[in-house]
Amino acid sequence: MTEQKEARPWTVPIAVADVPEEGRRVALHADDKVRTALARLADVLEVPELDATFDLARYGKDGLRVTGQVEAAVRQTCVVSLEPMTSAIRESVDLLFEPPGDAADADEEAETLAADAKEPPEPLIGGHVDLGAVATEFLLLGIDPYPRRPDAHFEPPRAEEEPADHPFAALKGFKAGNKP
Repeated sequence: MTEQKEARPWTVPIAVADVPEEGRRVALHADDKVRTALARLADVLEVPELDATFDLARYGKDGLRVTGQVEAAVRQTCVVSLEPMTSAIRESVDLLFEPPGDAADADEEAETLAADAKEPPEPLIGGHVDLGAVATEFLLLGIDPYPRRPDAHFEPPRAEEEPADHPFAALKGFKAGNKP
């Protein structure tokens, strides 16, 4: 149970049945405990801010459309200067959720999706959508794996002069077109 809790540090399940026909807006704010767990999960220094706003709308008979925004501040280490820095993350969300269907429905849906060139809907698990998991996924997708401070400049190391009598001097001359 502890492993599952760490794998999903932020869970906010919403039942499709709890979303009225006119839709529903849900605003989430991650507390300190959740942000600390997400920082560990993302392997970053800190997640000082994390908010998500979702608009939920019924989709078809039993589906749900989730649109919105995930906004966060993430403290990371600059890959150039190795100094801490803060990155702003703003990710748009637009997902469809539907109950899992049978094989015939899946084949028909695959043909329709190929024609429409859209992504397939996400499966509804037990008639619920976990908005905390959605926010976590989009947070993780928005984190730059190689963060770089705007003022950080990489200076490659300068090549040292090699002595003329080093063991590979003849090969270097051969490469340049000089024959020994």
